[in-house]
Amino acid sequence: MYRENTSNWVYKACGDVNRIEAYFSGAAFAPHRHDTYTIGITLEGVQSFDYRGAARHSLPGGMVVLHPDELHDGRAGTDAGFRYRSIYIEPPLIQSALGGKRLPFIEDGVSSDSRLFDVVLPLLEAYDQPFETLEYQDALYDLATVLDEVSGVEKPIKIFNYRAAELARQYILERLDQGISMEDLERATGHDRWQLSRDFRAMFGTSPHRYLIMRRLDKARNMLFAGGSIADTATACEFSDQSHFTRHFKKAFGVTPKRWVDNLGGDRHTPRTNVL
Repeated sequence: MYRENTSNWVYKACGDVNRIEAYFSGAAFAPHRHDTYTIGITLEGVQSFDYRGAARHSLPGGMVVLHPDELHDGRAGTDAGFRYRSIYIEPPLIQSALGGKRLPFIEDGVSSDSRLFDVVLPLLEAYDQPFETLEYQDALYDLATVLDEVSGVEKPIKIFNYRAAELARQYILERLDQGISMEDLERATGHDRWQLSRDFRAMFGTSPHRYLIMRRLDKARNMLFAGGSIADTATACEFSDQSHFTRHFKKAFGVTPKRWVDNLGGDRHTPRTNVL
């Protein structure tokens, strides 16, 4: 056992890549969804969650692979709680390796495939050291390739316009502080708004509007992590008020901003253990 008590805690790995190690007892997260892949390994206890209409359970050494925008919760499967490591990967990073294929999908949300374990493990080691750029890029390429191999995604009959979807994504990223409409995206890409909406979802796992909201929430988490107040963060990240911000935050991460901050450890860059 690696913990001194049963208090919930979350530790963030060094560097810019969004990786955490966490321990929770009881109910960890309310039902929520985010627009990234969540890929993790259960280290201790039973990690239980509802996903796609069924209860799922991951034991120590098991992998959890959640698709972008799929509703899920999180809880301890036993009274002992559970400890895990996870990395959150934006679909555009997977697309940079796949080049416009439909995103890989692991239907059950859990996997024991050894090929997948071999490419996930390097992403979840050495939390006390940031990735070197080439190291991370190589690891992402390996992950994307294996996800594509082991997923149950059928070859699509429809042809998707990856270029238009990527143009729309870049347009959104450059205007996070502005109101954006589908008409704006249509003009920016030269692509019909309805086809663009379909292609964006296929390429990046979520809608253009939700992608905008999630990028604002990413900025908000960085501000909170740095010690910003919830009220100031809500305003700076283009939410109409604190209530509006809290509602979106909980829908995306399963906890309120206050609870998210409370769960952060005192030394936020040091995991309790570096052993997988």
